[in-house]
Amino acid sequence: MYTKVTGCILAILLSVSCKQEKKKEESETWRTKKAAVENATHNQLLDVEKKEGWKLLFDGQTMKGWHLYNDPGANSVWEVVDGELHSNTNDESLTAGDLVTDQSYENYELTLEWRIAGNGNSGVFINVQELPNVPTAWQSGPEYQILGADHMDYDVPEKRPGCLYVFQPQQNKVEINQGGWNKTKIVQEDGKIEFYLNGVLTASQDFTSPDWKERVAGSHFSKYPEFGKATKGKIALQYWYFETWFRNIKIRELR
Repeated sequence: MYTKVTGCILAILLSVSCKQEKKKEESETWRTKKAAVENATHNQLLDVEKKEGWKLLFDGQTMKGWHLYNDPGANSVWEVVDGELHSNTNDESLTAGDLVTDQSYENYELTLEWRIAGNGNSGVFINVQELPNVPTAWQSGPEYQILGADHMDYDVPEKRPGCLYVFQPQQNKVEINQGGWNKTKIVQEDGKIEFYLNGVLTASQDFTSPDWKERVAGSHFSKYPEFGKATKGKIALQYWYFETWFRNIKIRELR
Protein backbone atom coordinates (compact mmCIF):
# COMPACT_ATOMS: atom_id res chain seq x y z
CA MET A 1 0.00 0.00 0.00
CA TYR A 2 2.78 2.41 0.97
CA THR A 3 4.50 1.79 -2.38
CA LYS A 4 1.29 2.51 -4.31
CA VAL A 5 0.63 5.72 -2.38
CA THR A 6 4.20 6.87 -2.86
CA GLY A 7 3.98 6.13 -6.58
CA CYS A 8 0.75 8.11 -6.88
CA ILE A 9 2.25 11.08 -5.06
CA LEU A 10 5.32 11.03 -7.29
CA ALA A 11 3.13 10.87 -10.41
CA ILE A 12 1.09 13.86 -9.23
CA LEU A 13 4.20 15.85 -8.37
CA LEU A 14 5.73 15.03 -11.76
CA SER A 15 2.55 16.11 -13.55
CA VAL A 16 2.42 19.39 -11.63
CA SER A 17 6.10 19.99 -12.30
CA CYS A 18 5.65 19.41 -16.03
CA LYS A 19 2.68 21.77 -16.18
CA GLN A 20 4.60 24.43 -14.27
CA GLU A 21 7.59 24.02 -16.59
CA LYS A 22 5.33 24.33 -19.64
CA LYS A 23 3.72 27.48 -18.24
CA LYS A 24 7.17 28.84 -17.46
CA GLU A 25 8.32 28.21 -21.05
CA GLU A 26 5.17 29.84 -22.45
CA SER A 27 5.59 32.78 -20.10
CA GLU A 28 9.24 33.22 -21.07
CA THR A 29 8.34 33.09 -24.76
CA TRP A 30 5.61 35.68 -24.24
CA ARG A 31 7.89 37.89 -22.21
CA THR A 32 10.58 37.63 -24.86
CA LYS A 33 8.24 38.78 -27.64
CA LYS A 34 6.66 41.43 -25.43
CA ALA A 35 10.07 42.71 -24.39
CA ALA A 36 11.18 42.85 -28.00
CA VAL A 37 8.27 45.14 -28.82
CA GLU A 38 8.45 47.29 -25.70
CA ASN A 39 12.20 47.77 -25.91
CA ALA A 40 12.16 48.40 -29.66
CA THR A 41 14.47 45.49 -30.31
CA HIS A 42 15.22 45.53 -34.03
CA ASN A 43 17.38 43.64 -36.52
CA GLN A 44 17.48 40.57 -34.28
CA LEU A 45 16.00 37.10 -34.44
CA LEU A 46 13.95 35.50 -31.69
CA ASP A 47 14.82 31.91 -30.83
CA VAL A 48 11.55 30.76 -32.38
CA GLU A 49 12.46 32.54 -35.63
CA LYS A 50 15.85 30.86 -35.71
CA LYS A 51 14.18 27.46 -35.27
CA GLU A 52 11.85 28.28 -38.17
CA GLY A 53 14.82 29.02 -40.43
CA TRP A 54 14.72 32.81 -40.51
CA LYS A 55 17.91 34.75 -41.25
CA LEU A 56 18.74 38.44 -41.08
CA LEU A 57 19.42 40.16 -44.39
CA PHE A 58 20.43 43.32 -42.50
CA ASP A 59 22.30 43.16 -39.20
CA GLY A 60 21.58 46.76 -38.21
CA GLN A 61 25.27 47.70 -38.16
CA THR A 62 26.77 47.04 -41.58
CA MET A 63 25.73 46.52 -45.18
CA LYS A 64 27.19 43.03 -45.22
CA GLY A 65 25.34 40.93 -47.77
CA TRP A 66 24.42 43.93 -49.93
CA HIS A 67 26.08 45.97 -52.68
CA LEU A 68 25.21 48.65 -55.19
CA TYR A 69 23.69 47.14 -58.32
CA ASN A 70 26.41 46.46 -60.93
CA ASP A 71 28.85 48.59 -58.92
CA PRO A 72 29.90 46.67 -55.78
CA GLY A 73 32.90 48.84 -54.96
CA ALA A 74 31.13 52.18 -55.14
CA ASN A 75 30.81 54.67 -52.29
CA SER A 76 27.03 54.58 -52.47
CA VAL A 77 24.14 56.64 -51.17
CA TRP A 78 23.16 53.76 -48.89
CA GLU A 79 24.30 53.95 -45.27
CA VAL A 80 23.52 52.54 -41.84
CA VAL A 81 22.21 55.12 -39.37
CA ASP A 82 20.90 54.24 -35.90
CA GLY A 83 20.24 50.64 -36.88
CA GLU A 84 18.40 51.60 -40.07
CA LEU A 85 19.35 51.17 -43.71
CA HIS A 86 18.99 54.68 -45.13
CA SER A 87 19.23 56.19 -48.60
CA ASN A 88 21.18 59.43 -48.28
CA THR A 89 19.83 61.93 -50.80
CA ASN A 90 21.78 64.92 -49.51
CA ASP A 91 25.35 64.09 -50.58
CA GLU A 92 25.78 64.44 -54.33
CA SER A 93 29.30 63.01 -54.18
CA LEU A 94 27.88 59.56 -53.44
CA THR A 95 26.96 57.06 -56.15
CA ALA A 96 23.21 56.65 -56.55
CA GLY A 97 21.61 53.32 -57.38
CA ASP A 98 19.63 50.38 -56.11
CA LEU A 99 20.96 48.18 -53.33
CA VAL A 100 20.96 44.47 -54.15
CA THR A 101 21.61 41.29 -52.19
CA ASP A 102 24.79 39.34 -52.79
CA GLN A 103 22.79 36.11 -52.99
CA SER A 104 19.93 34.98 -55.19
CA TYR A 105 16.71 33.51 -53.81
CA GLU A 106 13.94 31.38 -55.31
CA ASN A 107 11.42 30.05 -52.80
CA TYR A 108 11.21 32.24 -49.73
CA GLU A 109 9.32 34.47 -47.36
CA LEU A 110 10.73 37.97 -46.95
CA THR A 111 9.67 40.48 -44.31
CA LEU A 112 10.87 44.01 -43.68
CA GLU A 113 9.79 47.36 -42.30
CA TRP A 114 10.07 50.70 -44.08
CA ARG A 115 9.25 54.36 -43.79
CA ILE A 116 9.55 57.01 -46.45
CA ALA A 117 9.48 60.75 -47.07
CA GLY A 118 5.99 62.10 -47.78
CA ASN A 119 6.56 62.45 -51.51
CA GLY A 120 9.03 59.59 -51.71
CA ASN A 121 9.10 56.68 -54.12
CA SER A 122 10.88 53.37 -53.58
CA GLY A 123 10.25 49.67 -53.93
CA VAL A 124 11.48 46.12 -53.51
CA PHE A 125 12.50 44.32 -56.70
CA ILE A 126 12.48 40.53 -56.78
CA ASN A 127 14.04 37.97 -59.14
CA VAL A 128 16.60 40.58 -60.18
CA GLN A 129 19.12 39.45 -62.80
CA GLU A 130 22.29 41.44 -62.16
CA LEU A 131 23.90 41.46 -65.59
CA PRO A 132 26.26 43.91 -67.31
CA ASN A 133 23.76 44.41 -70.14
CA VAL A 134 20.90 45.15 -67.72
CA PRO A 135 21.73 48.60 -66.31
CA THR A 136 19.08 48.79 -63.58
CA ALA A 137 17.31 46.36 -61.27
CA TRP A 138 13.84 47.32 -62.50
CA GLN A 139 14.65 46.18 -66.03
CA SER A 140 14.54 42.55 -64.86
CA GLY A 141 12.80 42.45 -61.48
CA PRO A 142 9.07 42.99 -60.83
CA GLU A 143 8.44 45.54 -58.11
CA TYR A 144 6.66 45.67 -54.77
CA GLN A 145 5.70 49.34 -54.76
CA ILE A 146 6.65 51.65 -51.88
CA LEU A 147 5.25 55.17 -52.03
CA GLY A 148 4.74 58.14 -49.73
CA ALA A 149 1.19 59.39 -49.16
CA ASP A 150 2.01 62.82 -50.64
CA HIS A 151 3.37 61.41 -53.90
CA MET A 152 1.37 62.37 -56.99
CA ASP A 153 0.89 58.67 -57.88
CA TYR A 154 -0.40 57.63 -54.46
CA ASP A 155 -4.02 57.37 -55.64
CA VAL A 156 -3.22 55.81 -59.02
CA PRO A 157 -4.69 52.29 -58.55
CA GLU A 158 -1.81 50.34 -60.15
CA LYS A 159 0.85 52.40 -58.37
CA ARG A 160 -0.36 52.36 -54.80
CA PRO A 161 1.86 50.96 -52.02
CA GLY A 162 1.97 47.17 -51.93
CA CYS A 163 0.99 46.82 -55.58
CA LEU A 164 2.72 44.67 -58.13
CA TYR A 165 3.80 47.91 -59.76
CA VAL A 166 1.68 48.97 -62.79
CA PHE A 167 0.30 45.46 -63.28
CA GLN A 168 -2.42 45.22 -60.64
CA PRO A 169 -4.26 47.55 -58.25
CA GLN A 170 -4.25 46.68 -54.56
CA GLN A 171 -6.05 43.37 -54.19
CA ASN A 172 -7.39 44.63 -50.87
CA LYS A 173 -7.28 48.33 -50.10
CA VAL A 174 -4.91 49.40 -47.34
CA GLU A 175 -3.33 52.72 -46.36
CA ILE A 176 0.21 53.29 -45.18
CA ASN A 177 1.30 54.69 -41.86
CA GLN A 178 2.73 57.91 -43.25
CA GLY A 179 5.69 59.11 -41.24
CA GLY A 180 5.80 55.82 -39.34
CA TRP A 181 6.87 52.26 -40.01
CA ASN A 182 5.09 49.95 -42.42
CA LYS A 183 5.42 46.18 -42.73
CA THR A 184 6.05 44.38 -46.00
CA LYS A 185 5.84 40.65 -46.60
CA ILE A 186 6.69 38.96 -49.88
CA VAL A 187 6.20 35.23 -50.41
CA GLN A 188 7.40 33.41 -53.51
CA GLU A 189 7.12 29.70 -54.18
CA ASP A 190 7.45 28.01 -57.57
CA GLY A 191 7.09 31.38 -59.28
CA LYS A 192 3.87 32.25 -57.47
CA ILE A 193 4.03 35.40 -55.38
CA GLU A 194 1.98 37.13 -52.73
CA PHE A 195 2.55 40.70 -51.51
CA TYR A 196 1.33 41.97 -48.15
CA LEU A 197 1.26 45.49 -46.71
CA ASN A 198 0.66 45.91 -42.99
CA GLY A 199 -0.80 42.41 -42.83
CA VAL A 200 -3.17 42.84 -45.79
CA LEU A 201 -2.84 40.86 -49.04
CA THR A 202 -2.26 43.43 -51.79
CA ALA A 203 -1.11 41.38 -54.79
CA SER A 204 -0.78 37.84 -56.09
CA GLN A 205 0.55 36.54 -59.39
CA ASP A 206 2.00 33.47 -61.06
CA PHE A 207 5.13 34.45 -62.95
CA THR A 208 4.97 31.20 -64.93
CA SER A 209 1.43 31.76 -66.21
CA PRO A 210 0.20 32.91 -69.65
CA ASP A 211 -1.64 35.73 -67.87
CA TRP A 212 1.63 37.19 -66.60
CA LYS A 213 3.31 36.89 -69.98
CA GLU A 214 0.37 38.71 -71.59
CA ARG A 215 0.50 41.47 -68.98
CA VAL A 216 4.21 42.02 -69.56
CA ALA A 217 3.79 41.95 -73.35
CA GLY A 218 1.13 44.65 -73.08
CA SER A 219 3.22 46.92 -70.85
CA HIS A 220 6.16 49.26 -71.40
CA PHE A 221 8.34 46.56 -69.79
CA SER A 222 8.02 44.47 -72.96
CA LYS A 223 11.05 46.27 -74.41
CA TYR A 224 13.29 44.86 -71.68
CA PRO A 225 14.18 41.25 -72.62
CA GLU A 226 14.95 40.07 -69.08
CA PHE A 227 11.94 41.58 -67.35
CA GLY A 228 9.68 39.27 -65.38
CA LYS A 229 11.01 36.04 -66.87
CA ALA A 230 12.98 34.63 -63.93
CA THR A 231 11.57 32.97 -60.84
CA LYS A 232 14.90 33.14 -59.04
CA GLY A 233 17.14 36.13 -58.51
CA LYS A 234 18.42 38.82 -56.22
CA ILE A 235 16.38 41.17 -54.07
CA ALA A 236 16.90 44.91 -54.52
CA LEU A 237 15.87 48.04 -52.63
CA GLN A 238 15.08 50.92 -54.93
CA TYR A 239 16.75 54.31 -54.73
CA TRP A 240 14.66 57.10 -56.23
CA TYR A 241 15.82 60.53 -55.09
CA PHE A 242 13.93 60.70 -51.78
CA GLU A 243 14.84 59.40 -48.34
CA THR A 244 13.76 55.89 -47.41
CA TRP A 245 14.55 53.85 -44.31
CA PHE A 246 14.51 50.05 -43.89
CA ARG A 247 14.96 47.77 -40.89
CA ASN A 248 14.18 44.23 -39.69
CA ILE A 249 14.89 42.70 -43.10
CA LYS A 250 14.47 38.95 -42.65
CA ILE A 251 14.22 36.00 -45.00
CA ARG A 252 13.21 32.36 -44.63
CA GLU A 253 13.92 30.03 -47.51
CA LEU A 254 11.07 27.60 -48.03
CA ARG A 255 13.14 24.74 -49.43
